[in-house]
Amino acid sequence: MVKRKNIFRSIGFALLVFLIVMFAIFPFLQMASLSLKYQWDWGNPSFIPKQINLEAYKELLNIGQELKNVPESIVLLLEEQPDLTDAQRKAILAKYQDTGDVFPFLRYFGNSLILASLAALMSVTLAVFGSYSFSRLRFRGQSAVQRGVLFVYMFGGILLLIPLYKVFVALGFISTPTGTFISLMIIYMVQTLPVSLYMLGNYFRTIPFSIEEAAMIEGASRFGTIWRIIIPLSLSAIVTVYIYSFMIAWNEYLFASVFLKSFKEYYTLPIGLKTLFNSKNAIWDRIMSASMLTALPVIALFMTIQKNLAGGLTSGGVKE
Repeated sequence: MVKRKNIFRSIGFALLVFLIVMFAIFPFLQMASLSLKYQWDWGNPSFIPKQINLEAYKELLNIGQELKNVPESIVLLLEEQPDLTDAQRKAILAKYQDTGDVFPFLRYFGNSLILASLAALMSVTLAVFGSYSFSRLRFRGQSAVQRGVLFVYMFGGILLLIPLYKVFVALGFISTPTGTFISLMIIYMVQTLPVSLYMLGNYFRTIPFSIEEAAMIEGASRFGTIWRIIIPLSLSAIVTVYIYSFMIAWNEYLFASVFLKSFKEYYTLPIGLKTLFNSKNAIWDRIMSASMLTALPVIALFMTIQKNLAGGLTSGGVKE
Protein backbone atom coordinates (compact mmCIF):
# COMPACT_ATOMS: atom_id res chain seq x y z
CA MET A 1 0.00 0.00 0.00
CA VAL A 2 1.39 3.39 -1.03
CA LYS A 3 1.19 6.02 1.70
CA ARG A 4 -0.26 9.38 0.74
CA LYS A 5 2.18 12.23 1.12
CA ASN A 6 1.44 14.69 3.88
CA ILE A 7 1.25 18.11 2.23
CA PHE A 8 1.99 19.93 5.47
CA ARG A 9 5.10 17.83 6.05
CA SER A 10 6.31 18.56 2.51
CA ILE A 11 5.71 22.29 2.92
CA GLY A 12 7.47 22.27 6.29
CA PHE A 13 10.47 20.41 4.86
CA ALA A 14 10.71 22.82 1.91
CA LEU A 15 10.47 25.79 4.28
CA LEU A 16 13.23 24.34 6.47
CA VAL A 17 15.51 23.85 3.46
CA PHE A 18 14.80 27.40 2.31
CA LEU A 19 15.65 28.84 5.73
CA ILE A 20 18.91 26.88 5.90
CA VAL A 21 19.92 28.05 2.40
CA MET A 22 19.07 31.66 3.21
CA PHE A 23 21.01 31.46 6.47
CA ALA A 24 24.05 30.21 4.51
CA ILE A 25 23.94 32.77 1.68
CA PHE A 26 22.80 35.79 3.71
CA PRO A 27 26.38 36.98 4.50
CA PHE A 28 27.29 36.80 0.81
CA LEU A 29 24.17 38.72 -0.21
CA GLN A 30 24.93 41.41 2.37
CA MET A 31 28.56 41.54 1.26
CA ALA A 32 27.63 41.85 -2.42
CA SER A 33 24.99 44.49 -1.67
CA LEU A 34 27.36 46.72 0.31
CA SER A 35 30.08 46.39 -2.31
CA LEU A 36 27.72 47.82 -4.95
CA LYS A 37 26.33 50.72 -2.88
CA TYR A 38 27.50 54.31 -2.67
CA GLN A 39 28.29 55.77 0.75
CA TRP A 40 25.01 57.69 0.87
CA ASP A 41 23.14 54.39 0.30
CA TRP A 42 24.75 52.32 3.08
CA GLY A 43 21.80 52.92 5.40
CA ASN A 44 19.40 51.38 2.87
CA PRO A 45 18.18 48.05 4.37
CA SER A 46 17.33 46.67 0.93
CA PHE A 47 19.76 44.31 -0.77
CA ILE A 48 19.17 46.11 -4.08
CA PRO A 49 21.27 49.32 -4.36
CA LYS A 50 19.48 52.48 -5.49
CA GLN A 51 22.42 53.09 -7.81
CA ILE A 52 25.11 50.58 -8.81
CA ASN A 53 28.61 51.54 -7.69
CA LEU A 54 31.47 49.74 -9.44
CA GLU A 55 34.23 52.17 -8.50
CA ALA A 56 35.57 49.95 -5.71
CA TYR A 57 35.86 46.96 -8.06
CA LYS A 58 37.55 49.11 -10.72
CA GLU A 59 40.01 50.43 -8.16
CA LEU A 60 40.88 46.97 -6.83
CA LEU A 61 41.28 45.52 -10.33
CA ASN A 62 43.14 48.63 -11.54
CA ILE A 63 40.61 49.33 -14.29
CA GLY A 64 40.59 52.89 -15.58
CA GLN A 65 42.78 54.17 -12.72
CA GLU A 66 45.55 55.60 -14.88
CA LEU A 67 43.62 58.86 -15.45
CA LYS A 68 41.83 59.10 -12.13
CA ASN A 69 44.08 61.72 -10.53
CA VAL A 70 45.17 63.46 -13.71
CA PRO A 71 43.81 67.02 -14.24
CA GLU A 72 41.33 67.38 -17.09
CA SER A 73 43.57 69.90 -18.83
CA ILE A 74 46.39 67.35 -19.01
CA VAL A 75 44.02 64.71 -20.38
CA LEU A 76 42.86 67.11 -23.12
CA LEU A 77 46.47 68.00 -23.89
CA LEU A 78 47.38 64.35 -24.35
CA GLU A 79 44.39 63.82 -26.63
CA GLU A 80 45.41 66.78 -28.79
CA GLN A 81 49.00 65.57 -29.15
CA PRO A 82 48.87 62.33 -31.15
CA ASP A 83 52.58 62.57 -31.95
CA LEU A 84 53.62 61.72 -28.39
CA THR A 85 55.08 58.27 -27.89
CA ASP A 86 53.76 55.81 -25.31
CA ALA A 87 56.84 56.37 -23.15
CA GLN A 88 56.28 60.14 -23.16
CA ARG A 89 52.60 59.73 -22.27
CA LYS A 90 53.43 57.42 -19.38
CA ALA A 91 56.08 59.84 -18.12
CA ILE A 92 53.56 62.71 -18.12
CA LEU A 93 50.83 60.65 -16.41
CA ALA A 94 53.27 59.35 -13.78
CA LYS A 95 53.76 62.90 -12.46
CA TYR A 96 50.09 63.18 -11.51
CA GLN A 97 49.33 59.67 -10.36
CA ASP A 98 49.10 59.09 -6.61
CA THR A 99 49.36 55.42 -5.63
CA GLY A 100 49.86 55.97 -1.92
CA ASP A 101 46.32 54.98 -1.00
CA VAL A 102 45.89 52.22 -3.60
CA PHE A 103 45.33 48.77 -2.10
CA PRO A 104 47.53 46.28 -4.07
CA PHE A 105 44.75 43.72 -4.41
CA LEU A 106 46.05 42.07 -7.59
CA ARG A 107 49.49 41.51 -6.07
CA TYR A 108 48.03 39.92 -2.94
CA PHE A 109 45.61 37.90 -5.08
CA GLY A 110 48.49 36.53 -7.16
CA ASN A 111 50.49 35.66 -4.04
CA SER A 112 47.57 33.73 -2.56
CA LEU A 113 46.79 31.98 -5.84
CA ILE A 114 50.35 30.76 -6.36
CA LEU A 115 50.78 29.68 -2.75
CA ALA A 116 47.42 27.89 -2.45
CA SER A 117 47.66 26.20 -5.86
CA LEU A 118 51.16 24.81 -5.31
CA ALA A 119 50.44 23.72 -1.73
CA ALA A 120 47.24 21.93 -2.81
CA LEU A 121 49.05 20.26 -5.72
CA MET A 122 51.82 18.99 -3.43
CA SER A 123 49.28 17.69 -0.91
CA VAL A 124 47.22 15.86 -3.53
CA THR A 125 50.28 14.35 -5.23
CA LEU A 126 51.60 12.90 -1.98
CA ALA A 127 48.11 11.86 -0.89
CA VAL A 128 47.54 9.81 -4.06
CA PHE A 129 50.61 7.64 -3.53
CA GLY A 130 50.25 7.52 0.26
CA SER A 131 46.57 6.57 0.10
CA TYR A 132 47.29 3.87 -2.48
CA SER A 133 49.92 2.33 -0.21
CA PHE A 134 47.52 2.35 2.74
CA SER A 135 44.65 0.80 0.78
CA ARG A 136 46.51 -1.74 -1.37
CA LEU A 137 49.86 -2.61 0.21
CA ARG A 138 50.54 -4.52 3.41
CA PHE A 139 53.65 -3.73 5.44
CA ARG A 140 54.84 -3.90 9.03
CA GLY A 141 53.60 -1.02 11.17
CA GLN A 142 50.94 0.01 8.67
CA SER A 143 48.28 0.54 11.33
CA ALA A 144 50.61 2.69 13.45
CA VAL A 145 51.55 4.83 10.45
CA GLN A 146 47.91 5.38 9.49
CA ARG A 147 46.99 6.45 13.02
CA GLY A 148 50.10 8.61 13.28
CA VAL A 149 49.14 10.55 10.15
CA LEU A 150 45.93 11.72 11.79
CA PHE A 151 47.72 12.39 15.08
CA VAL A 152 48.74 15.86 13.86
CA TYR A 153 45.12 17.03 14.14
CA MET A 154 45.25 16.60 17.91
CA PHE A 155 47.28 19.81 18.10
CA GLY A 156 46.01 23.25 17.13
CA GLY A 157 47.93 25.48 14.78
CA ILE A 158 48.78 27.95 17.52
CA LEU A 159 50.70 25.20 19.40
CA LEU A 160 52.78 24.36 16.34
CA LEU A 161 53.44 27.94 15.25
CA ILE A 162 56.49 28.72 17.39
CA PRO A 163 58.23 25.31 16.95
CA LEU A 164 57.72 25.39 13.18
CA TYR A 165 58.94 28.98 12.98
CA LYS A 166 62.11 28.13 14.91
CA VAL A 167 62.73 25.10 12.68
CA PHE A 168 62.52 27.13 9.47
CA VAL A 169 64.62 29.93 11.00
CA ALA A 170 67.30 27.39 11.84
CA LEU A 171 67.16 26.11 8.25
CA GLY A 172 67.59 29.65 6.95
CA PHE A 173 64.30 29.74 5.05
CA ILE A 174 62.77 32.78 6.76
CA SER A 175 65.55 35.14 5.68
CA THR A 176 64.33 35.28 2.05
CA PRO A 177 60.89 35.66 0.45
CA THR A 178 61.35 32.49 -1.60
CA GLY A 179 62.31 30.49 1.47
CA THR A 180 59.34 31.88 3.38
CA PHE A 181 56.98 30.88 0.57
CA ILE A 182 58.46 27.37 0.55
CA SER A 183 58.02 27.19 4.32
CA LEU A 184 54.34 28.13 4.06
CA MET A 185 53.77 25.59 1.28
CA ILE A 186 55.27 22.84 3.43
CA ILE A 187 53.13 23.89 6.42
CA TYR A 188 49.93 23.98 4.36
CA MET A 189 50.76 20.61 2.85
CA VAL A 190 51.29 19.10 6.32
CA GLN A 191 48.01 20.61 7.53
CA THR A 192 45.93 19.14 4.72
CA LEU A 193 47.78 15.87 4.06
CA PRO A 194 46.21 13.79 6.89
CA VAL A 195 42.62 14.38 5.78
CA SER A 196 43.65 14.03 2.13
CA LEU A 197 45.16 10.62 2.89
CA TYR A 198 42.07 9.58 4.83
CA MET A 199 39.60 10.68 2.14
CA LEU A 200 41.49 9.21 -0.81
CA GLY A 201 42.32 6.01 1.08
CA ASN A 202 38.63 5.32 1.73
CA TYR A 203 37.81 6.05 -1.91
CA PHE A 204 40.57 3.80 -3.28
CA ARG A 205 39.17 0.90 -1.24
CA THR A 206 35.90 1.14 -3.19
CA ILE A 207 37.70 0.47 -6.49
CA PRO A 208 37.58 -3.27 -7.28
CA PHE A 209 41.04 -4.79 -7.07
CA SER A 210 40.23 -7.05 -10.01
CA ILE A 211 40.58 -4.04 -12.33
CA GLU A 212 44.18 -3.63 -11.21
CA GLU A 213 44.80 -7.37 -11.51
CA ALA A 214 43.61 -7.29 -15.10
CA ALA A 215 45.99 -4.41 -15.85
CA MET A 216 48.91 -6.21 -14.18
CA ILE A 217 48.19 -9.37 -16.19
CA GLU A 218 48.51 -7.23 -19.30
CA GLY A 219 51.97 -6.13 -18.13
CA ALA A 220 51.22 -2.84 -16.37
CA SER A 221 53.60 -1.84 -13.58
CA ARG A 222 52.47 -0.62 -10.18
CA PHE A 223 53.03 3.00 -11.19
CA GLY A 224 51.31 2.38 -14.53
CA THR A 225 48.32 0.96 -12.69
CA ILE A 226 48.10 4.05 -10.50
CA TRP A 227 48.44 6.40 -13.48
CA ARG A 228 46.13 4.60 -15.90
CA ILE A 229 43.58 2.98 -13.57
CA ILE A 230 43.44 4.52 -10.10
CA ILE A 231 43.77 8.21 -10.96
CA PRO A 232 41.18 8.25 -13.81
CA LEU A 233 38.64 6.30 -11.73
CA SER A 234 39.27 8.50 -8.67
CA LEU A 235 39.24 11.84 -10.45
CA SER A 236 36.16 13.08 -8.59
CA ALA A 237 37.71 12.30 -5.20
CA ILE A 238 41.06 13.82 -6.20
CA VAL A 239 39.36 17.03 -7.33
CA THR A 240 37.44 17.17 -4.05
CA VAL A 241 40.64 16.78 -2.04
CA TYR A 242 42.36 19.43 -4.16
CA ILE A 243 39.55 21.92 -3.48
CA TYR A 244 39.72 21.15 0.23
CA SER A 245 43.49 21.71 0.32
CA PHE A 246 43.18 24.85 -1.80
CA MET A 247 40.56 26.35 0.53
CA ILE A 248 42.69 25.70 3.61
CA ALA A 249 45.72 27.42 2.07
CA TRP A 250 43.65 30.21 0.49
CA ASN A 251 42.00 31.27 3.76
CA GLU A 252 44.91 30.63 6.14
CA TYR A 253 45.90 33.66 8.21
CA LEU A 254 47.81 32.61 11.33
CA PHE A 255 51.01 31.17 9.81
CA ALA A 256 51.05 33.66 6.92
CA SER A 257 50.79 36.65 9.27
CA VAL A 258 53.87 35.50 11.20
CA PHE A 259 56.05 34.15 8.39
CA LEU A 260 55.38 37.00 5.93
CA LYS A 261 55.58 39.81 8.47
CA SER A 262 58.90 41.09 7.09
CA PHE A 263 57.86 40.85 3.41
CA LYS A 264 54.92 43.17 2.86
CA GLU A 265 55.02 42.81 -0.93
CA TYR A 266 54.41 39.06 -0.53
CA TYR A 267 51.33 39.33 1.67
CA THR A 268 48.47 36.96 0.94
CA LEU A 269 44.85 38.10 0.69
CA PRO A 270 43.83 37.34 4.30
CA ILE A 271 46.69 39.51 5.59
CA GLY A 272 46.01 42.15 2.96
CA LEU A 273 42.34 42.40 3.93
CA LYS A 274 43.37 42.80 7.57
CA THR A 275 45.70 45.68 6.70
CA LEU A 276 43.00 47.26 4.53
CA PHE A 277 40.47 47.09 7.37
CA ASN A 278 42.90 48.81 9.78
CA SER A 279 44.11 51.46 7.32
CA LYS A 280 42.83 54.95 6.57
CA ASN A 281 41.22 53.50 3.44
CA ALA A 282 38.84 51.25 5.39
CA ILE A 283 35.81 52.16 3.30
CA TRP A 284 32.97 49.64 3.41
CA ASP A 285 32.45 49.36 -0.34
CA ARG A 286 36.18 48.73 -0.85
CA ILE A 287 36.33 46.18 1.97
CA MET A 288 33.25 44.32 0.76
CA SER A 289 34.46 44.37 -2.85
CA ALA A 290 37.80 42.90 -1.81
CA SER A 291 36.00 40.24 0.23
CA MET A 292 33.79 39.31 -2.72
CA LEU A 293 36.77 39.04 -5.05
CA THR A 294 38.55 36.90 -2.45
CA ALA A 295 35.62 34.46 -2.28
CA LEU A 296 35.21 34.19 -6.07
CA PRO A 297 38.03 31.65 -6.79
CA VAL A 298 36.62 29.05 -4.40
CA ILE A 299 33.07 29.60 -5.69
CA ALA A 300 34.30 29.36 -9.28
CA LEU A 301 36.11 26.09 -8.51
CA PHE A 302 32.95 24.49 -7.17
CA MET A 303 30.79 25.73 -10.05
CA THR A 304 33.29 24.63 -12.69
CA ILE A 305 33.94 21.08 -11.53
CA GLN A 306 30.74 20.25 -9.65
CA LYS A 307 29.76 17.71 -12.30
CA ASN A 308 32.97 15.79 -11.54
CA LEU A 309 32.23 15.57 -7.83
CA ALA A 310 29.69 12.77 -8.24
CA GLY A 311 30.84 9.29 -7.39
CA GLY A 312 30.05 6.07 -9.13
CA LEU A 313 32.64 6.31 -11.90
CA THR A 314 33.62 2.68 -11.35
CA SER A 315 30.13 1.23 -11.64
CA GLY A 316 29.98 -1.27 -14.48
CA GLY A 317 33.76 -1.31 -14.84
CA VAL A 318 34.02 -4.99 -13.84
CA LYS A 319 31.69 -7.76 -12.80
CA GLU A 320 32.42 -9.22 -9.37
